[in-house]
Amino acid sequence: MRQPILGYKCTLCGAEFPYQEMLTCPHCGEKGILDILYDYRAISSYFTKETLEANKDKSMWRFSPLMPLKPRDFSPFLHVGASPLYRSNRLGKELGLKELYIKDDGINPTASLKDRASGVAVAKAIELGYDTIACSSTGNAASSCAGNAARMGLKTVIFVPERAPEGKLAQLLIFGAHVVSVKGDYRATFELSRAAIDKYGWYNRNAGINPVMVEGKKTVALEIAEQLNWSVPDWVAVSVGDGCTIGGVYKGFYDLKELGFIDRIPRILGVQSTGCMPFVDAAKRGGAMEPAEENTLADSIAVGVPRNPVKALRAVLSSRGAWLAVSDEAILDAMRVLGRTEGVFGEPAGVTATAGVIEAAHSGLIKGNEAVAVISTGSGLKDVKNALRAAGRPTPCEPDLKALEKSGILDGIL
Repeated sequence: MRQPILGYKCTLCGAEFPYQEMLTCPHCGEKGILDILYDYRAISSYFTKETLEANKDKSMWRFSPLMPLKPRDFSPFLHVGASPLYRSNRLGKELGLKELYIKDDGINPTASLKDRASGVAVAKAIELGYDTIACSSTGNAASSCAGNAARMGLKTVIFVPERAPEGKLAQLLIFGAHVVSVKGDYRATFELSRAAIDKYGWYNRNAGINPVMVEGKKTVALEIAEQLNWSVPDWVAVSVGDGCTIGGVYKGFYDLKELGFIDRIPRILGVQSTGCMPFVDAAKRGGAMEPAEENTLADSIAVGVPRNPVKALRAVLSSRGAWLAVSDEAILDAMRVLGRTEGVFGEPAGVTATAGVIEAAHSGLIKGNEAVAVISTGSGLKDVKNALRAAGRPTPCEPDLKALEKSGILDGIL
């Protein structure tokens, strides 16, 4: 049974439209990002906690009744989702928190949360009869798009800014993508991808404007709630670039509340780098979003002109959450801390949310009696250069025990 979809609603003008293939509001243009509206009463007649518990599919496709897709066998697709939610052994105690949970989405097939959006994008592209899918990306969305598409036999055309890390470029090329390295920033990359997609008629996976992408990303929130037996934490922290991921996290909890699975939506903490923080600046000003510099090592969230501002700002405002920014130095430190204390290896953008939780705990924004879930959105293997910058280099030593003792590496161990 296909889940009832009532239609679309524009996040700017509020106009509603029937559900069909469309990306943005015809009245508001590209800034008119759409929400997909569900009939929750109808869905609740066949999608319940009991049906979920009986479902043997442990991937994100177990939540397909809450996706804008026709029923189908999803087993041929990549196994996306079901990432571990670790209860912190050490870091939570060091921060004085009641509970800290770490959602490690770096274990997804192409090593980032973006697989959730790309999996749904590929399914939708196939459903609509496309043979080519395209997007612009700073890296993770691109590699996830290429990997998920390769699995299902779709061609991909990927536009990346020339600063994209080599690890992500390697993934793209291995997956057989046609990769265009754009001489410019993410804004220029997006504009070229938009022009090419419009001209050649490819399926548009760009997360900022395609409303289907949020419906994939929201599954990370659905999993957190289910893994905590529907008792959600006080806070959920998310790294923010384009705004689609944080919008998806809010949408997931919103869906569950409307279905009666949970009784409240957690407060959402949106975290950016001080080198690129258009959302933080907009929240401080209480005004419109303005373009920001893209001057941060956290490349996956270096988006100076976010394409999904309304959903991101709404996620924090409606959940009574907060925005904050952390320095690149704090991000590198969070990479070390998360690895040292919990054994989770995150890339810079992936641990920016963790850096935000550390700052929020120290400042008192997050109280000691509160429970927090932080989403680590990408593997540290995505950006080995900055991982080594954070961790340092190994200690050189001659093959001799006396040399080993003199090297100093045993200090604090013996």
